[in-house]
Amino acid sequence: MNDTTPQLHWLEPTDPADSFPDPSRALAEPPGLLAVGGDLSVARLLAAYRRGIFPWYQDDQPILWWSPDPRAVLFPAELRISRSLRKTLRRSEYSVSLDQDFAGVIAGCAENRADPGTWITADMLDAYAALHRAGHAHSVETWHHGQLVGGLYGVSLGAVFFGESMFSRRTDASKVALVKLVSVCRTIGVELIDCQLASSHLASLGSRQIARDEFQNLLHRYIGFPAPDGWAEPAAGTDDMIAGSA
Repeated sequence: MNDTTPQLHWLEPTDPADSFPDPSRALAEPPGLLAVGGDLSVARLLAAYRRGIFPWYQDDQPILWWSPDPRAVLFPAELRISRSLRKTLRRSEYSVSLDQDFAGVIAGCAENRADPGTWITADMLDAYAALHRAGHAHSVETWHHGQLVGGLYGVSLGAVFFGESMFSRRTDASKVALVKLVSVCRTIGVELIDCQLASSHLASLGSRQIARDEFQNLLHRYIGFPAPDGWAEPAAGTDDMIAGSA
């Protein structure tokens, strides 16, 4: 009898960038682990994201590649703005920008982890900086009196934004960045925001979990859309979202 149990796939740095197994082959334990090894080149990262795969590991581990089931996502139309967040937005105590301090945002996300084994390793910092220079990774910055106090970053491909991490140094600063991200996505035609793993923080903002197969179907539908143009331009404000969200 043939053993159909999924086996962990090992990647060599010299393997072609798209040498990932089908995400359905991910392990049940640890849940979602698909492959080990390879590298963090721009080509391999892009190949991974196009397949719904992302890297997540610590300094003392090899590169680990994941495709979790279920998958946490946020559809831009489903953003939920609480009454308290709406008040924060109306006070206009924060200003928000796009791609003005990518390095500062990813550094803020790294320092935001109390665990000294943070998954945003030095190699990850370098890899996503390279993705940013190549025009694929983007940041949203939240500012308070000229100081960076929150933000998020991720990868944009087709009509999908793959969120990677967010941080906050002041109340609601990361949530304000997410509201801005959703506003940008609505403006430039992004249909799906990948949140990777569920959290109460993201759920409070409207994210929900869907099965891996459903995520893959959505990915296949949207990833081939033309790359959105508008990250460097002023996007729609948040006023319409304040008024229109529950």
